[in-house]
Amino acid sequence: MTFTLQLPREGGSLYAYTPGKGTVVSPPGGPLRGRIAFSAAHVVCDPFAAADPLHHAAIDWNATLAYRHYLWSLGLSVAEAMDTAQRGMGLGYPQAKELICRSLAEAQSVGGNIACGAGTDSLPSGSQATLQQVVAAYEEQCEYIESRGGQVILMASRALAACAQTPDDYEQVYGRILSQVTRPVILHWLGDMFDPALAGYWGGRDLDEAMDVCLRIIRAHADKVDGIKISLLDAEKEVRMRRLLPAGVKMYTGDDFNYPTLIRGDEQGYSHALLGIFDAIAPVAAAAIHALGEDDEARYDALFEPTVALSRHIFQKPTYAYKTGIVFMAYLNGHQSHFRMIGGAEGARSIIHLCELFVLADKAGLIANPELGARRMKHVLALAGIE
Repeated sequence: MTFTLQLPREGGSLYAYTPGKGTVVSPPGGPLRGRIAFSAAHVVCDPFAAADPLHHAAIDWNATLAYRHYLWSLGLSVAEAMDTAQRGMGLGYPQAKELICRSLAEAQSVGGNIACGAGTDSLPSGSQATLQQVVAAYEEQCEYIESRGGQVILMASRALAACAQTPDDYEQVYGRILSQVTRPVILHWLGDMFDPALAGYWGGRDLDEAMDVCLRIIRAHADKVDGIKISLLDAEKEVRMRRLLPAGVKMYTGDDFNYPTLIRGDEQGYSHALLGIFDAIAPVAAAAIHALGEDDEARYDALFEPTVALSRHIFQKPTYAYKTGIVFMAYLNGHQSHFRMIGGAEGARSIIHLCELFVLADKAGLIANPELGARRMKHVLALAGIE
């Protein structure tokens, strides 16, 4: 059955759109070669929980963990309890801790690759922490992950950004944590477009100076650093830092605007991936990385090219609202039965934004079942008063 939808434009006029314009990709099975590809995974809220959704993150564990199994089945790795899971933006530390515990157990049951976010959100919110308290919070969360066999992603800390006075404070805190971890970690540099509370991270607002501080930390503890994920949406800065990393330390791109060229790389190196957009474009991402592993750059480019417009749309300003588009994609594709989010974040994007997202996803072949996607889009339109 073919559905033709009446989609709104800004101002209220409607236009007809018939889904099914893209070619749906069936990703090949088997492990990916040549690049490590982490998808930062979203959580599915429990729509039937009676708890206040603004203050208590009720999670549908079955649907949330099933999505992780889906990502592993494609050959992707899972980056757990990160900002894509609404960490610090709806998902508090008690829920993140349970999410980490459950996901690690699921990963071990199927041999799925996983790394988990350790931060400082166990500290009381709204209070000014000391550097010692920041260290203690990091220590607690790293120990929790490592004691369960997990790899740590050392997340950027709002509490550290608030209390650090100089770059030396960052070097002191990171040096303390890196000297204690039992296996190499992935560092995490999240730009303030993703989280305004992280402005000035590493001790200054000049990105080149901040990069120098971060590189000093990495060089001093290179044996404890697997790699660094940077999300600055600045390909030039990423390439510059990538070329300055010590041998053996990986760059994981977090650039949801420029990931195809950064992952492909150049004559001096390439980036692995740790991306929120890979949650939304998982089958195409897996197929593209697989093609690159077979040295088929033409297919790699052809697969990724139509996803870039979709990703730039999902991550448009305010960038931190991208989680709404990620969950909307999961809803359209039948990975969850509803379009609800913890913290009520489904309301963070307009109906115009969601309609454009639908069209871009369809043209990129990312609506696996156009009929199901159209039916679900129709429900969302009805809620906006478009029958």
